[in-house]
Amino acid sequence: MMGGDFGSDYFTILDEEGNEFDLEHLDTLEYNDQVYMAFLPADMEEDDEDFGIVILKVVVEDEEDALETVNDEDELNEVYELFVQRLSDEDDDGN
Repeated sequence: MMGGDFGSDYFTILDEEGNEFDLEHLDTLEYNDQVYMAFLPADMEEDDEDFGIVILKVVVEDEEDALETVNDEDELNEVYELFVQRLSDEDDDGN
């Protein structure tokens, strides 16, 4: 159960099968005229083999923002590297 003030943004998203996932928002960036958001699974242990950064693309569906997975592996790798660099820079700055 999640409650209280975490000091971060948490989202609950649904996948195509209707399964709920709680994600902690890490960062947002714009790349090639697209907006991407990086998350960490909020309900998964860090030592779980599937634990890691989740990158979703912001798309407009029916005039509303929605999140979708990045299906292009090259695009995903490029955006992943940008997020890793940005998050690493933040750690180096002491944030």
